[in-house]
Amino acid sequence: MAGLREPAASFVVPGPSGVAIRDRLRHLGAADEKVLRLVGDHLGTLASRDLKARCAAGPEHDSGRWAERKRALSEESSSRWAGSITKASHDQWALARRGQLAHIHSLQAGIETITHRLSLPVGEKGSKKAPGGYRSRHEYFAKTRRLHVLEDRLQAARADRDAGRVCVVRGGKRLLNTRHHLEQAQLTEEQWRTRWRAGRRFLQADGESGKRFGNETLRVTPDGEISLRLPAPLAHLANAPHGRYVLAARVSFPHRGKQWRDRVAANRAVAYRIHEDVSRGRRYLTASWTIPAVQTVPLHAARTRGLVGVDTNADHLAAWRLDAHGNPVGRPLRFGYDLTGTADHRDAQVRHALIRLLHWVKRHGLAIAVEDLDFTAEKTREKHGRRKKFRNLISGMPTSRLRARLVSMAAELGIPVIAVDPAYTSPWGAQHWQKPLTGKNRKTTRHDAAAVAIGRRALGHPIRRRTAPPRIHQSDGYGHRTVQAGPGASGREGPRPRIPGPRTRSVSPDAERTRATRTSTTVRDVRSDQLWVQDPLLLTE
Repeated sequence: MAGLREPAASFVVPGPSGVAIRDRLRHLGAADEKVLRLVGDHLGTLASRDLKARCAAGPEHDSGRWAERKRALSEESSSRWAGSITKASHDQWALARRGQLAHIHSLQAGIETITHRLSLPVGEKGSKKAPGGYRSRHEYFAKTRRLHVLEDRLQAARADRDAGRVCVVRGGKRLLNTRHHLEQAQLTEEQWRTRWRAGRRFLQADGESGKRFGNETLRVTPDGEISLRLPAPLAHLANAPHGRYVLAARVSFPHRGKQWRDRVAANRAVAYRIHEDVSRGRRYLTASWTIPAVQTVPLHAARTRGLVGVDTNADHLAAWRLDAHGNPVGRPLRFGYDLTGTADHRDAQVRHALIRLLHWVKRHGLAIAVEDLDFTAEKTREKHGRRKKFRNLISGMPTSRLRARLVSMAAELGIPVIAVDPAYTSPWGAQHWQKPLTGKNRKTTRHDAAAVAIGRRALGHPIRRRTAPPRIHQSDGYGHRTVQAGPGASGREGPRPRIPGPRTRSVSPDAERTRATRTSTTVRDVRSDQLWVQDPLLLTE
């Protein structure tokens, strides 16, 4: 056990800080499509120009430059549209800076790994703590070349960060690269260009508390009427007073519709975004708002009735219920999902698996224990080398999306979520729980055993079933032998209760003895209340 790191303490995951709902814009007319396209193209052009100015300012950007950018945009749109554009540009620049720093850390880790392996002789075996040398001279030579490539990339990335330069693509870098691989994407140039224009349009407005229906720019009434404030150059397209255009489509928001209506009726801030799905030929309206921080349940309260340990895998969720003492209850359950196909299909699969899990947990009134997984630093080619299948496996696991979905959906049902350290849960679960839980009619998998290990760690128990017995085997001089009872349990060090009946399991413990115990007649040291009986034939005269 030497060299193992100490697992971090478990904690209750805080609830979500915001809500986003979406509904489809149906029955849009030709005039509505034209207005949305013109407004989106005009604001998208302004957003691209503002993002360029924000990137040019770099880290030296301050509130004065922000106000200057906003004034320049207000002349061609409005002050509220300008505020939404500048805020979106600043958020996009900040996201690019965080991604740039993560890329630098990844390059540094790769360089350290290659440098260490190149310092070892070819063919030297590694250990659990550090990798060994490369297998062959050919691989050794190839890695020396890759080391120079990574060093050049690191030098360029550091230079860009010091100079405040970031690489940002409005519309998406993946879609931009698709332009050079139209045959593989099965797209024509016109189809790609349609997607590219749709991805670069800007139609989103921030909410304003105290304004009518929570938004002056993109306004949605409680009965679902949508109107938007047109920019100054497109004010001639208005069909309503004060330079506004009312769409023919109406929305109802089937999910959380009552919460949304209560919010807009009270004139509380609601942000809106109009998104176009080119492949389906549809438009959607997304409404979002912030919610106050929910008071999380204390950890000891979440453990009171036990919980459900959940092991996340590439194609399913393995779950097992545990009682408050860490003992598995019932049978394990598996909630499968398919992560092939489009992003919408994968997201729907994750949602369906989670809702089945949450409904099962809600029926028993328990909490959920999951691993606090983070594969950002664990899926590099330098760390895992030739293990391409394993790299593809961990790259395909939707850890961040699944965790965000689980927290938000569990908060709606009032189910606490406990995050535990994922260290050694799979190997220790298989070592201590897979074989004992496997029976004639049930085969326990490695993932089921890992779910038990996750649940026991969330409950504060060691993963192994029992601790080693003390040095004096006949008493409890070195402490309690079992870990099933906590340190604060009353009577844990007391004597065993007197249960009437035989000690064997052949007869029920509740069965009372039917005949009193009597002292044998051959015993000389008898109690004083009993008589000694001697056969007279044995007396001598």
